[in-house]
Order: sequence, then structure tokens, then C-alpha cells
Amino acid sequence: MSSSERKPERQCMGCREHKTKDGLLRVARLPDGRVLLDTRGKSGGRGMYVCPDAVCLRRIRKNRAPERCLKTRIPEDVYAELDALCAAV
Repeated sequence: MSSSERKPERQCMGCREHKTKDGLLRVARLPDGRVLLDTRGKSGGRGMYVCPDAVCLRRIRKNRAPERCLKTRIPEDVYAELDALCAAV
């Protein structure tokens, strides 16, 4: 890929900043209704993005952004996975 090609950007639901897609974590609601952390960024269905940052994760939990964006309840284990990935970064 040449340096002149643009990388896809997405907006973090925590800080509302636009960042490259590969620098964000994606949470997806699959067509069958399951909600999971999409580590590859390729799963079908509705998705939302968040920075791998503790501040952004706290913010999305507080304002319930994932529930509104994905239009469903987010299981606690998805939040736990996000916290673990954030701590690893």
C-alpha cells in the first residue's frame, strides 16, 4: 500500500475522535443478536468502535454508548474483554 492511500477511519464512541480503524477496538452485534468483541474487525453486523484507553472505556460505560449504538444490552463479559485488552495495551 502506498503512503498516498488513505486508511479507513472510524469514530471512537468514548472521546468522539476520528482515528484509523486498526487503532480502535470494535464491538459488534451479529445478525443473530449476539454481542462480541470483534478482534479482526471483519464480523458482519452492526458495530461500534472505542479507543483502547481506560478513560474512553469508562466514558462509554457511563453514558451507555454501546447499548444505544448497537441497540441491545451489552453482556458484562464483553466489557471485561475490553478492560483486559485495554490493560494489555
